[in-house]
Amino acid sequence: MNFLPTDLPGVVLVEPTVRRDERGFFLEAYQAERYRDAGIAVRFVQDNHSASVAGTLRGLHAQLAPKAQAKLIRVLQGEIYDVAVDARIGSPSFGKHFGTVLSSQNHHQLFVPTGFLHGFVVTSERAEVEYKCSELYAPEHEIAVAWNDPEIGIGWPVADPILSPRDADAPSLAEVRDRLPRFEGGA
Repeated sequence: MNFLPTDLPGVVLVEPTVRRDERGFFLEAYQAERYRDAGIAVRFVQDNHSASVAGTLRGLHAQLAPKAQAKLIRVLQGEIYDVAVDARIGSPSFGKHFGTVLSSQNHHQLFVPTGFLHGFVVTSERAEVEYKCSELYAPEHEIAVAWNDPEIGIGWPVADPILSPRDADAPSLAEVRDRLPRFEGGA
C-alpha cells in the first residue's frame, strides 16, 4: 500500500495493493493501524455511499467545527474526478486544489482532512462512491462553495454538470470566508 502526499498538506492519495488472479481481485480497503502509521490517525464513525449518473457533480462541501469531517473517498463502480480544496484561512495553500481520478479500476483513495472542501464529478456512465467520515453528518455545520468559483479555478473535466439546486446556487469562497476554519500551522 502506498500513501502519496499531494501538493496540499494533509491531503493524501492512497494506492492500495491489489492482488489479482483469474477469479478477480482482492484488496485491503482500510486497516486502521496501517493508515495511522502513514499519518492518517483519524477515527472514522460513518460510511456514506452514493450512486450518480454521468456528469453529476457533487460539491464543493465541507462540514465545519465542532463537527468537522475528514473523509476517505473511494469508488466502487465507475470513475470520478475527485477534488480537495484548502479552505483554511491563513494557510499557505488557501484556495488551492488537488484533483485526481478515482475509479473502480485503479482502486485509489483520497484522504481529505478537516478544513478542506471536497467535491467530485462522475466521468463514467455511472459511479458508486463510498467514503468514510470522521464525524457524524450535521447539516447545520455544513457549507457549500460554488463548484466553478474562479478564485479556486478547478479544471473540471465536465463543462455542464448536473447539479443539485443547493450546489447550483452555492456561494463563492469569498462569500463564506467568515465561516471558514483558521489555519493552525499544521495539516
